[in-house]
Amino acid sequence: MNDAIPTILVADDEPFNVEILLEYLEDTGYNIVTANDGQEAWDLLEADADKFDVVILDRMMPRMTGMEVLQKIKQHPLLQSLPVILQTALAAKQEILEGLQAGAYYYLTKPFDEDMLLSVLATAVDDRRRYLKAIEESDVASRTFGLMREACFTFRTLSSARDMATVLANAFPDPRRVVIGLTELLVNAVEHGNLGITYDEKSQLREEERWEQEVEARLADPAYSEREVSVHYSRESDGIHVLIKDQGEGFDWKKYVDMDPARAFDSHGRGIAMSRMISFDDIEYRGCGNEVAVRVNVPSA
Repeated sequence: MNDAIPTILVADDEPFNVEILLEYLEDTGYNIVTANDGQEAWDLLEADADKFDVVILDRMMPRMTGMEVLQKIKQHPLLQSLPVILQTALAAKQEILEGLQAGAYYYLTKPFDEDMLLSVLATAVDDRRRYLKAIEESDVASRTFGLMREACFTFRTLSSARDMATVLANAFPDPRRVVIGLTELLVNAVEHGNLGITYDEKSQLREEERWEQEVEARLADPAYSEREVSVHYSRESDGIHVLIKDQGEGFDWKKYVDMDPARAFDSHGRGIAMSRMISFDDIEYRGCGNEVAVRVNVPSA
């Protein structure tokens, strides 16, 4: 992966669609690599797992479909965290659900909306860069975290949430697997929990590019400024447990633990479901939703 310039892989067997995407992405500054079908896309990914930041896949392609490429990506230890945007003319609920359950980051329907494409792509690139930074920091962190049996932490801000996820991931057998889920849950505890930013509010704020400003404003607001997130870590006989508590009013978590086609075209809202699918062996929300307990199984010595 180029540290300075994100690299995007675009796979589509229809030259006209590729031309449209290239035109939309022309002024983004991204490096763009194209593949003519799914097999070519997979060959490129497999040859250099660290090269790409985001993959845009057409669902229907010869030799290997977009869904087949997506499934291979999610089964690959180095590629499974790579954001995959599926593009399709199919907008049926079942097809969308299949893509989301397979791990698609986002769904784009043809014809493309340029602003939506650029917004989703920018978010995907940011998420990918944050993940890679966390992994880099995890790799150089002390392995003595693996000896930790119990610990408690508190924090307030989004930056602290991400730092905490990176540090805590080192106490797990596979930091790369859990850092995504820990980041999602700890950020949610600040953003949606303590700061009370609703799903719809976040959608609007992101559309208006005011999300970061609103987060900072609420962190300084006396109504929210004293609220903290607490994290309790413990290594038990059945695995590693983490309990995350915020001081917010809770939320209807049942809507977010599974992939929902109704949110397939929103630019956020899949973190909890992705955490459940990828990072943890068990995830349980408690009470009004301001507590979440997760577990990762640990192989017997």
